[in-house]
Amino acid sequence: MTREELQKVRDWATDKITAGQEPPWAWYQYMKLRETCDAILAGMASATPLGSPESQQRPGAHLQLVGDTDPLDSAPRRPVGLPVQLPM
Repeated sequence: MTREELQKVRDWATDKITAGQEPPWAWYQYMKLRETCDAILAGMASATPLGSPESQQRPGAHLQLVGDTDPLDSAPRRPVGLPVQLPM
C-alpha cells in the first residue's frame, strides 16, 4: 500500500468520524483505524527506503560478537532438599 492510499484511508475514516452518524462501536473502530494509519504514516516518514544511499552499508561496519554479560548465571542457587513454601 502506498503512502497516498494510506492517507486516503485515513481521510475516509476521519470523514466517517466527523459525520457523527455512526454508532458508538463503529466510531471507536474508525478512531482505531485513524490512529493506526497515523502510526504507519509516521513510520513510513522515518524509514529509509531500500536502495537509497542512506540504506547502503558503510564499508567496515558489521556486527561483532561479544561475550555474555548476563548476571543470571552468577545468581546464588537455592540449596537442594529444602522444602518450598507455596502460597495458599
